[in-house]
Amino acid sequence: MEISDRHTILQLLSGDISTYESVYKAFFKPLYVYAYTILKDEIQAEEVVQNIFLKLWERKEKINIESSLKAYLYKSVYNDSLNYLKHLKVKSTYENHATQVMKNNHAISASNQMMYKNLEEAIRQAMNALPEQCRTVFQLSRYEELKYREIATRLSISEKTVENHMGKALKLLRLKLADYIVTVVVWIIYFKNAIL
Repeated sequence: MEISDRHTILQLLSGDISTYESVYKAFFKPLYVYAYTILKDEIQAEEVVQNIFLKLWERKEKINIESSLKAYLYKSVYNDSLNYLKHLKVKSTYENHATQVMKNNHAISASNQMMYKNLEEAIRQAMNALPEQCRTVFQLSRYEELKYREIATRLSISEKTVENHMGKALKLLRLKLADYIVTVVVWIIYFKNAIL
């Protein structure tokens, strides 16, 4: 290292403002060009170089420049430029992941709505296929949550008849909705795994 370079570094690190201004004027433009060759972005290249000079001033008491001032500044610009590019890559990866999750959630939500509508329609059709007395017993049991004794009293039939109607309703509904239930289970397992 030349004596004049060493003197400049000592003056700079001791807080001599005129030395700082001289170094800034001498190195800003070539450092900016160097940063631009790495970043390919004028605004970011300028920001990197300005930050280097800002850190140089703010941390002057802690900085130890072993090599030449020029080498130190260029290495600082190089490192900060690479850090910025790494940050961009991480940000881009995160944004892509977030976009994909949102698309998946939207697709799942749309699928949920479609499946719910299809399930409602399948249940409606299956219920309509039940004999009237059988359907009434089932609705009183499942939707009004009445006990078999209460249903028997309301419909003026025996509890055994209520039990037979419920057994028949459940059997017929299982048959009518069997294919649909398998589809729902497969869909739930698939999308649960896709989310995880």
